[in-house]
Amino acid sequence: MDPILLFLVAIVSYLLGSISFARLIPRFVDPKADISDVSLPVQDSEERMPMLAMGANTASIKYGPKVGCSAGLLDILKVFLPTLAVRLIYPGEFYYLVAAIAGFIGHCWPVYYRFKGGRGISPFYGGMFAIDPVGALVVASTSMFIGMVVLKELLFAYTGGVFLTIVWFALTRGWGPHLIYALVISVLFLIALIPEIKMVREMYRKYGKGDMRNSMSTFPMGQAMLKLMNALKIQRK
Repeated sequence: MDPILLFLVAIVSYLLGSISFARLIPRFVDPKADISDVSLPVQDSEERMPMLAMGANTASIKYGPKVGCSAGLLDILKVFLPTLAVRLIYPGEFYYLVAAIAGFIGHCWPVYYRFKGGRGISPFYGGMFAIDPVGALVVASTSMFIGMVVLKELLFAYTGGVFLTIVWFALTRGWGPHLIYALVISVLFLIALIPEIKMVREMYRKYGKGDMRNSMSTFPMGQAMLKLMNALKIQRK
């Protein structure tokens, strides 16, 4: 691999990934849009939990699902398109894996916004659909099944696909660049989630673990997943 080309791919992908559509799209609704003050109610208490991530979910809570879905789709495309382009231009090379990782890093730690971004679910799937579209569908559907049916846990249903890429590439590709990609993305995703993990643990300590369905009903993505659970007649424990 050409180190100069590798560096250019990484820099361009990072800069594109740093574009925060969760901040930009709401401005079509409100020119003074600000998603830094969004919070969610904590079940059985008067306390509210601040949304620390500056991503599509946060935008959808304040400005509605249309804004959130638009931001989420663009967050997918900002990683999908560069990753796919690099894969097509340099077939047989693994520059596209670097493009996917760099775009993900840009989304989570954007240079344009003092490195405060989203948590990376949308750009992760953008990269995965360019790398392995079948794998993207498999890990997404499997994480939703395990999270909603087996564990009854929204967090895994929503985020588990990231970690399941390790299993997917281990089974389909064996040890190599794709498995390394999966390991790197999983570690980066965990690092990005550290603020939320600490906050949720503190909420669990203070108030206990709430009903998954009540948690899901507080934001549009959860509401959509809740409708799916109801359609499939999946009941909580």
